[in-house]
Amino acid sequence: MGQYVDIELDGGSIRAFVEHPPSGKGPVVVVLHEVFGLNADMRASCRELADQGFLAVVPELFWRQERGVDLSPRTPADVDKAIALYEIYDRDQGAEDIADVMEFAATIPGASGKVGLVGYCLGGLMAYLVSARHGADAAVAYYPGMAENYLSEADKIQSPLMIHLGGDDEYISQGAQRSVSAAVAANPAVLIHAYPGCGHAFARHSGERYDADAAALANARTWRFLKDKLLAQA
Repeated sequence: MGQYVDIELDGGSIRAFVEHPPSGKGPVVVVLHEVFGLNADMRASCRELADQGFLAVVPELFWRQERGVDLSPRTPADVDKAIALYEIYDRDQGAEDIADVMEFAATIPGASGKVGLVGYCLGGLMAYLVSARHGADAAVAYYPGMAENYLSEADKIQSPLMIHLGGDDEYISQGAQRSVSAAVAANPAVLIHAYPGCGHAFARHSGERYDADAAALANARTWRFLKDKLLAQA
């Protein structure tokens, strides 16, 4: 079973959920949550990664705004709150915080020293930004919202990055997807997979747009990619 830990960062203490693999040790994957915070879906994603041999850590991204954010995408009041938090989230500061969490995570007992990222929605954008600004041993971005606003950073990415995009994403237009794809096309570090007919959050376990087949394919690609980049070198 996972446990919560406190991580001391510049400006205060941040809470994170940690799930160890059955062996008790392995490379770290820092999981970056959606706008709904550190909720049951993110904890489930951590358990899946742990089952694949990774030491999974999901930190609270909104900790500078509000601690203990654990929201449901099926509750209107929670959705409103999630959007409000998203709108005031400082992405530049967030990227610095995530880089510090990665540094801490590498020191957790059982950590091999390799640290990767997996992000969803807002977390997907942050995985993209952290890859560009700080690097990671490997990173995966599921439907990174607003990535089209940071195309100038695409050529700064030098560490392996995989991006998953739903072809019918209602929040990431096809024009935005084409812009992102074009921006990274010449970067050998970046690989994009598209999932025709899939909407936003198609891999969210409890999501209304959940697509079991696409989620299974995307997750299998993610796990294989992370194993190639992290486990093989651990």
